[in-house]
Amino acid sequence: MNEYRLFYVNANGSERFQVVTNSTSRVSAIELSLFGSRVSAICEQMGAVLQRSAVSPNIRDRLDYSCALFDAEGGLVAQATHIPVHLGSMAYAMTELAGSRDWQPGDVLILNDPFAGGTHLPDVTVIAALFIDQRLCGFAASRAHYADIGSAAPGSMPISNDLQQEGVLIRPAWLIRDGEFQLAVLAPLLQQVADQQRVEADLHAQLSACRKGAAQLAALIGELGAAGFQQRLAALNDYGERLAQGMLQRLAGEQTEIDFDSVSDCMDDDGFAQQDIAIQLRLRWQREQQQLRLLFDFTGTADQVPGNINCPLSVTAAAVYYVVRSLLPDYTPNCAGVLRNLRIDAPPGCLLNATGPAAVAAGNVETSMRIVDVICKALHQRLPTRIPAASQGSMNNLAMGGGMIDHSATQAVPAGHWSYYETLAGGCGAAQGKAGASALHSHMTNTLNTPVEVLESEYPLRLRCYQLRRGSGGAGHWPGGDGIVREYEFLQPATVSVISERRRHAPWGLAGGGDAQPGENLLNGKSLPAKCELQLQPGDRLSIATPGGGGYGAA
Repeated sequence: MNEYRLFYVNANGSERFQVVTNSTSRVSAIELSLFGSRVSAICEQMGAVLQRSAVSPNIRDRLDYSCALFDAEGGLVAQATHIPVHLGSMAYAMTELAGSRDWQPGDVLILNDPFAGGTHLPDVTVIAALFIDQRLCGFAASRAHYADIGSAAPGSMPISNDLQQEGVLIRPAWLIRDGEFQLAVLAPLLQQVADQQRVEADLHAQLSACRKGAAQLAALIGELGAAGFQQRLAALNDYGERLAQGMLQRLAGEQTEIDFDSVSDCMDDDGFAQQDIAIQLRLRWQREQQQLRLLFDFTGTADQVPGNINCPLSVTAAAVYYVVRSLLPDYTPNCAGVLRNLRIDAPPGCLLNATGPAAVAAGNVETSMRIVDVICKALHQRLPTRIPAASQGSMNNLAMGGGMIDHSATQAVPAGHWSYYETLAGGCGAAQGKAGASALHSHMTNTLNTPVEVLESEYPLRLRCYQLRRGSGGAGHWPGGDGIVREYEFLQPATVSVISERRRHAPWGLAGGGDAQPGENLLNGKSLPAKCELQLQPGDRLSIATPGGGGYGAA
């Protein structure tokens, strides 16, 4: 079978980029490379529209959003380099969302249901259908995190033990149907949130991003023709699958079946007295008709818990997809073909495949990070020189606000109401040949910090300290990265939720490298639990010291 190869070569002679197609695809290497770049660029343009149109600092400044394109069956076409936990969960869920509805031209779907394709309630997904000549051709989707989704707790990240406590549930519903905006769908949300105008503005920003993506995708299909677009998409998926198969083949060697040793890690606690909650994984490899299948078997993982660290299966899938994609070359397309030979087995009712109405607010942000650690620990058996030590393993969630509304009353929103949410960076794990980076968001999050100027101008807060946490990275021949210290002084009374991990169990080192320092939460100098809800007064100071990353190799 003929092959076409395209190389970009670095100055030192090493291969940088390779595209391989065969003659049966009738898509040349250059055409395939251009097509992959163009669909990815559309997703990046969607993100730019969303960021510039949104008014919430959480979306506008922290970039807590993601955009992607899907084909008519819900298969992933492309995604931007946004938030891994958003993107992987959308890729997992879109097939069902696309195939279970009678889509019509102009339709737009909205949802945040964790058990129907969402992650947790603050992540709102908007999906616009693309029709050309009355034929469904694909979807443009955006997902963004809302600091207020109608929870009784400010920031909508409470220490909850039931989904109902976490905010307004939006089951998949038409936001636009038959060309009409379905205001009734948004009514429960807008009645619960304090700042309706901000929520409406952010929703319209998401809708604008989706319309931008659909218009750009329509233009590309118009240029290539429907058949030409499908031909290139099929070739892109086949190419992605071949790259993934190449990685699996290198891992498996000549063995027909591989059953790795079981590995485990654990969550610190669930905020409701349960501690050391185990996540267990065994990787199983099977070769079927010259194709390798990789099964992530989470049997043995603890049952779902009262607290909100439970994961819907879509979040577990996102963590799996992220690690696999991280092992592939950087030129690998983010398409459905890469995911074809991955399987996930997480027993229903366990921590990683929770059933409703389980609380899940922190599963998306904390448990997803631990799933990555467990997968990396399992892969280290086979890839000792490629897998890094554990990174900080927490997003260090802070949700806060004041002047909260009484949802049972009809009074207007009180003056001075505010609601805010952010995550904090920490240390990254070192790897062979490379020290860990300091003060970065890692793994399942890809957001920015909130700039001090924005924080202090938008909210009654003063940032008293923002610095590296020197020495928090694990020792080693290649040391782990350091975490940060961020201290807030409150200028008005406030309710604060802290949801953090790696306070009891430190991020681990590898190959003789030392463990990192665990994180620490302090209120006016006194230690706090990893997960807690606080009533603060003017002058109170909350300090979050985030974990470092593990070291690699003996010092």
